Amino acid sequence: MADLQLLVNGLALARYFRYVLWNFGTFENPYTWRIAMNESPNPRSSMYDFIAYYLRFLRRQHGWSGGALAELLNCARSSISRLESGQAKLALDQAEKLDAAWNTGGLFGIMVYYATYAGDPDWFKAHLEFEGRATSLKMYELSVVPGLLQTEEYARALFLSFDVKDVDGKVAQRMARQERLTGASAPRLWILLAQPVLEWHVGGPDVLYRQLAKLLEVSQMPNVSLRVLPKTAGAHPGMPGAFKIIRVGGTDLVYTEAVGGGRLAQGASEVETFQDRYDGISAKALPEDSSRRLIEQTMEVIRHDPMA
Repeated sequence: MADLQLLVNGLALARYFRYVLWNFGTFENPYTWRIAMNESPNPRSSMYDFIAYYLRFLRRQHGWSGGALAELLNCARSSISRLESGQAKLALDQAEKLDAAWNTGGLFGIMVYYATYAGDPDWFKAHLEFEGRATSLKMYELSVVPGLLQTEEYARALFLSFDVKDVDGKVAQRMARQERLTGASAPRLWILLAQPVLEWHVGGPDVLYRQLAKLLEVSQMPNVSLRVLPKTAGAHPGMPGAFKIIRVGGTDLVYTEAVGGGRLAQGASEVETFQDRYDGISAKALPEDSSRRLIEQTMEVIRHDPMA
């Protein structure tokens, strides 16, 4: 009888832990359990932190478990923990499900709208975190060489022109980002550069010459495709501005740059719009070999006539 009672108690305890893990933690594998009661972020930090804070607050107000919310949003329980701690961002389709289930009058959809279309002080930092875990990056740039491909002196010239604080620190951070371009876990890079990127004398002709030499070097890497959009292409879908499509864990996100701060988007429809834009630019860009020849011709012009 004593052994039977121990077995019953053990089964009850196992059910209890299963309940706790499903509703409050994450079940990472059959042998590793971790309770993840992440704190809510400061709702005053950013619009998405505001959303994360009220997601947890309203879930509890409605008496929902994390597991129930995961079922509604069709995601893993661990994703709810990340959404409520601000580590992941609520998508528009998820917001619409919440609004319907909790009868909020469209509150979450409105909040996601403003978070998406307003500048967020954490966008650039968040985009760097995603970039560091990306399996592929599609970049289009129309004015400067992308940070991942810049030489140290080119980057320094840019930061000095932007009048930023701690130029040395910014340059060091940018150079550190480039370490991901080599090695077994290097992402696949698809790069489109508008021709004027090759012509702006950032830092002077010598700095630009060495920067173009680095572009040639990078273009030969097995994980890199670098193509140039010539000025003869005329009007094209990339004229509104630079952007980057980041693939992380099979999911695509878009980072767009703007004066005063960028914006990170992950909604399926918006990502598709930028993918179509990228394809439209790519259709007008030169092939890889022709792009390298154009870079070499530009270097020759600089070498023979630095002030051209």
